[in-house]
Amino acid sequence: MQLQPLALRAAFLGLVALVLLGVLWETTLAPLRPGGSWLALKVVPLALLIPGAMRGARRPLQWGALLLPLYAAEGIVRGWSESGRHALVAWTAALLAIATFSAVLAALRRREV
Repeated sequence: MQLQPLALRAAFLGLVALVLLGVLWETTLAPLRPGGSWLALKVVPLALLIPGAMRGARRPLQWGALLLPLYAAEGIVRGWSESGRHALVAWTAALLAIATFSAVLAALRRREV
């Protein structure tokens, strides 16, 4: 594992956290349907980026910079339109996606990768 620079480590940890939250969101925390939802598969594209981000490769982080705004948008829309626990999980996912996006941009900008 080669993650030394702070922004790169934050980007990696943010991706892992967002994948875990996305799976938990749609299976147990606040699924669309009781008992879980196939919507948990939405995090597969981010999960595929984790090995490359762990190695510190540039291309997976570039793909993350393209994908993360979509996850942030979903969290914002669902946080705004739902209530209670569902909204709380959605806003948490949106903030995590925005923080991860910022870390990815910082890692790419500082040429740490």
